[in-house]
Amino acid sequence: MPKLKTHKGAKARFHVTGTGKLMRRKGMSSHLRRKKSKRARRSFDRKLPVSKTRLDGLRRLMPNSF
Repeated sequence: MPKLKTHKGAKARFHVTGTGKLMRRKGMSSHLRRKKSKRARRSFDRKLPVSKTRLDGLRRLMPNSF
């Protein structure tokens, strides 16, 4: 069996916590920020967990991260 390679785009966009959860950033954060409310801009600072429906596909893209 050949080695499984990590998808570099997925590696840049997601990170794994110490407990094994996948975290992601919110979209729409870098464009037209002056129009958005302060509360909306502040919400882009946090990272969110990836939904359970997307986990299997991401685990396939990043096999060596878990």
